[in-house]
Amino acid sequence: MAAIRLRRLNRWQAEALREDVADLYVESSHLLAGTAHRSREAFLHRLTGDVRRPGFAMLVAEHATLLGCVFGFPLRRDGSWWRGFLGPFPRDIEQLTASGHVFAVTDVVVAPHGQALILGRRLQERLLDDHGASLGATLVPESDVRSLAAFRSWGWREVGEVHRPPGTARHRALVLPLGRAPAGASGRRLPTDTLRPQR
Repeated sequence: MAAIRLRRLNRWQAEALREDVADLYVESSHLLAGTAHRSREAFLHRLTGDVRRPGFAMLVAEHATLLGCVFGFPLRRDGSWWRGFLGPFPRDIEQLTASGHVFAVTDVVVAPHGQALILGRRLQERLLDDHGASLGATLVPESDVRSLAAFRSWGWREVGEVHRPPGTARHRALVLPLGRAPAGASGRRLPTDTLRPQR
């Protein structure tokens, strides 16, 4: 792990590396036979969309070859990223989003090896730290049990589900409080250690 280099990429560098990142995604995913091409294209489509978002950032891990990457972007203050949240939306998350202190981690991709979970944790922590976010946020398909287990092992907590028609797949909404809560409009610190849906 000590010999692995972490490198930040701008959007143009990320675009240039997109095919390598997509190959790594296929290599690291446990895909059903015959679904690799479709899954790879869907990943590239997501990456292309994310690269165009304001504030997009990518961090890669390298040691002779590409070993992993993580990417995401700061959430817009209007809360549109949370569209389709089922049930009452947690007020603390709404306030942090409106204050511009939430960063979405949209994908963590790591080559399969014995230190994959450690490297994945290191990548997502570094990306969030680099952006000074108060809260990390991500959406994981509820069928992706491996990714859900990984995020939970890194300290992320589920706060609800998101469903966006016309697709039928539901996503688990997870957050990671980072201990850097910004002051609210009243000057009071917004709590990040008690995030929970409002009843």
